[in-house]
Amino acid sequence: MKFYLGLDNGGTTTKAALFSQDGREIGVSSVATDMLTLRPGFTERDMEEMWEANCRVIRDLLDKTKADPGDILGIACCGHGKGLYLWGKDGRPVRNGIISTDNRAWEYPIKWREDGTEQKVFELTCQHILSCQPVSLLAWLKDNEPGTLEKIEWAFECKDYVRFRLTGEAWAEITDYSGANFLNLHTGKYDKRILALFGISEIWDALPPICLSMEICGYITEEVSRKTGLAAGTPVAGGMFDIDACALAVSTVDEEHVCMIAGTWSINEYIRKEPVLDGSVLMNSLYCLPGYYLIEECSPTSAGNCEWFIQRLLPELIEKCREEGKSIYDVMNDWVEQIPPDEFCPIFLPFLMASNVNPNAKAAFIGMSNFHTRAHLARSIYEGVVFSHKYHYDKLLNTRELPPKSIRLAGGVTHSGVWVQMFADILETPIEIIDVNESGAFGCAIACAVATGRYASAEDAVKDMCRVSNFVEPNKQTADLYRARYRIYLKLIEALDDVWKYIQEL
Repeated sequence: MKFYLGLDNGGTTTKAALFSQDGREIGVSSVATDMLTLRPGFTERDMEEMWEANCRVIRDLLDKTKADPGDILGIACCGHGKGLYLWGKDGRPVRNGIISTDNRAWEYPIKWREDGTEQKVFELTCQHILSCQPVSLLAWLKDNEPGTLEKIEWAFECKDYVRFRLTGEAWAEITDYSGANFLNLHTGKYDKRILALFGISEIWDALPPICLSMEICGYITEEVSRKTGLAAGTPVAGGMFDIDACALAVSTVDEEHVCMIAGTWSINEYIRKEPVLDGSVLMNSLYCLPGYYLIEECSPTSAGNCEWFIQRLLPELIEKCREEGKSIYDVMNDWVEQIPPDEFCPIFLPFLMASNVNPNAKAAFIGMSNFHTRAHLARSIYEGVVFSHKYHYDKLLNTRELPPKSIRLAGGVTHSGVWVQMFADILETPIEIIDVNESGAFGCAIACAVATGRYASAEDAVKDMCRVSNFVEPNKQTADLYRARYRIYLKLIEALDDVWKYIQEL
């Protein structure tokens, strides 16, 4: 049997997954990587630890599956977008990598919006500016860490750094760099005018040459073979920004469906032949399918909020579940199911890491009374996360002539029946689940299948490799209840808009 291997580097977890040629998941290995929270708004990771984590999960995957390394036909990486991973002229990381949840540069997009820079940039990149994009972070480093920019040999995105370590070849894969405000989306190339507008022209020579998602961009080196057990010479494809990988994994190869990813980030996206140029959506980028743009609304306001609730507020329950051999996530789902949809729960604003409404907005439970329990708060978090997705989704709907036939949902929430139903009810759209656990790594496997010649196109590959496992229709009665609650959510966001600046000052 022959295989494809996908690597997925998220904000706090590194995964490797092996797939058969027909798209069946053979095995998975994962390891947590430390998020370094140096101070509020700063999230980093040790780049060497991250690289060693990739080596570790590959070795562990080969041990688990007993796969012959010679039977692995290709490898591809995906990873979180935004953030920044700098490789130095001395052959080492310049500093810690910066993760996509970082908000240290929050003032820069505001300044650029007010002085007209954003409008000039948008004419070239078709993108608004985020504080976690590498352009904002590079501007912040220039102003706050003197000398850092002069040390850079390559300015990488997350997965491009990993591919560089696998192959020794520096490339900038197009889906990631076109979503980073680096590329002129009209030409698909770097543009010196963009860097000049951001005041970071000096990093021009540090931008790697551009490659495509489904082309071979190098081969496993002898050194990496010794560290991982992979066969030297195994081809490595360009890979993708993880939101493209997940979209491909859920068979997004036409304009009839919306892809939604509920992980640390709330990702809401669809593809079309032309970008949205009226400024009404956050991001246009180049999709992994030639000729298509990815239209995206996103923010770090999704299921990561639930993880915080579990880790920070339920430590004794985590230990109890461990002792009893239960899943803490099953317990959470049971709690949420015990609360009827028509019972009022506090409104939760899922802004623990950042916000999609105000750069300084924070998370909050609003409407609590002494009647409410932890189960009510759990349901509040589930609802608040979906409300944040709806905030993005409604913007996407306004750019489409026709509503989508379905939302194809990916991320950990797909393992929760009650949460999936909540998505269908609040978004008032059918939900489809593709039969895959590791969607990012699976998107990489599809890229490998095309890059190594098994399929002529991604469309052909997903036709054979992707399978729908679940279809969930909205419940109209429950949808009516959520519609009223969502109106309160929007009123609270509006009412608090002037408050956040005072909290930020403290």
